[in-house]
Amino acid sequence: MVIAVADAGGYTPAARELHVAQSSLSRTVQEVEQRIGVPLFERTTRRVDPTLEGEEFLATARRLVADFDTALNHFEGYLAGTRGAVSVAALPSLAGSMLPPVLAAFRRGHPEVAVLVKDGFSGEVLDLVVRGEVDLAVSVAAHVPAALDVRHIAVDAFAGVLPAGHPLAARDELRWADLAGQPFVAFERISSIRSYVDRVLAETGTRTGALTEARNIGAVAGLVAAGLGVSAAPSLVLPMMMFADVVVRPLVAPVVERDICLIHDPRRPMSRAAQALMHLLVSAGEREIASPPGVRWVSTEPAQA
Repeated sequence: MVIAVADAGGYTPAARELHVAQSSLSRTVQEVEQRIGVPLFERTTRRVDPTLEGEEFLATARRLVADFDTALNHFEGYLAGTRGAVSVAALPSLAGSMLPPVLAAFRRGHPEVAVLVKDGFSGEVLDLVVRGEVDLAVSVAAHVPAALDVRHIAVDAFAGVLPAGHPLAARDELRWADLAGQPFVAFERISSIRSYVDRVLAETGTRTGALTEARNIGAVAGLVAAGLGVSAAPSLVLPMMMFADVVVRPLVAPVVERDICLIHDPRRPMSRAAQALMHLLVSAGEREIASPPGVRWVSTEPAQA
């Protein structure tokens, strides 16, 4: 009300703009003056002008009102899902290849929402959801606590990764059995990829040759390119291996697809922005969001892994 009196140049026009009684407005200003112990206005017969102390008070008051309006606008945007932040945990292969086109589509509709992507191995990703440190996760979920919601949103197929010039590179596709006896570069056992590969090799009775292990995608690609062996990797990993001199061939007999899941804790409140991103992920196929080669979006019926 003090700002209104200063802007209007008097109590009568200010009261008119605020739709309050002039006596009520005058009383409020007097209460403020009593509270701070100095007069805020010099009153004449024609105008009400701020005192020096009043000018300083008005500068502070205007800053506070502007800050309040900004904060309120931000909060209203948060409620509407147009502001705020969303956090997503994902496997490195998903964070670098599958998530980017989805997040680009999300950003077009929510340009002022900050997005945080945390990547890690499947166990680390799951722990971030369990501890409530992220809104949702995109991962390969083999063992998920029953309290979490899991939706299958995509699959990617495994392929063989060979050094350039390898005899098997002359073939258009490879059977898993073709890897028998070949030196093999494997992901560490903590990797979700390793569990898939070990299972299929066992099911097909395929025994590889000397084993070399590495933790990350780039290291596996470099080791294969250097001739330390062949490898097998899902399609979402392949783009991050192509910096190395490797050749990729589809793996068949059997064709192995890895389930990509969206995971969140339904017991935790979720902002509208996070809900919007989750809806975008589960409807990516219907929205025809691009997916990397070898990857396809699938039905999003809720399921427990």
